[in-house]
Amino acid sequence: MLVLLHVVTALSSVAFATYLLFRPSAKGVKASYALVALTLSTGTYLVWLNPSHLLSACTSGLLYTLVVSALIATARRRMALQ
Repeated sequence: MLVLLHVVTALSSVAFATYLLFRPSAKGVKASYALVALTLSTGTYLVWLNPSHLLSACTSGLLYTLVVSALIATARRRMALQ
């Protein structure tokens, strides 16, 4: 069940951060930060439960964090230009 929550949260986070590129808002950025925090916390807990997949989990988590951070930064930049 936790894996499902983690995957749904991560996909929602990427989708919402992409949406923010087209409709940037301060509340949206905060919500996106919350989705990222939830994804990272559930991912950390999953790795803690099963540390044998640490390298692949960390690689995937790093890639996810880079992509979503870039999307959020771009949305914030567009919001500042409005």
